[in-house]
Amino acid sequence: MILSLLYVIESADFKFVKGQTNLSWGNLSSHISKLEEAGYVEVEKKTKGKKPITLFKLTPEGRKAFEKYREDMQRFLTT
Repeated sequence: MILSLLYVIESADFKFVKGQTNLSWGNLSSHISKLEEAGYVEVEKKTKGKKPITLFKLTPEGRKAFEKYREDMQRFLTT
C-alpha cells in the first residue's frame, strides 16, 4: 500500500501517508523502517519553520520492485 502510494507522487510526509493508508503511527513507522532497510524508501527528516517533518520518497530500487509486483499481479489475474 505504501509503495503504491509513493509510486504516483514524488514524496509525501508522514501525516499524509498515515491518512491515506489508515495505519497507526506505530504500524506505519514499522513498515517504513522495513521498506527503508530493503532500500525501497528514502526517509528525509527536516523542519518546516520550527516543526519537524518526515518525508518519504520511493527509491529507484523501490520503483523497480513495485513495477515487478504490478506485472506479476497482472499476469496472475489474467490467467
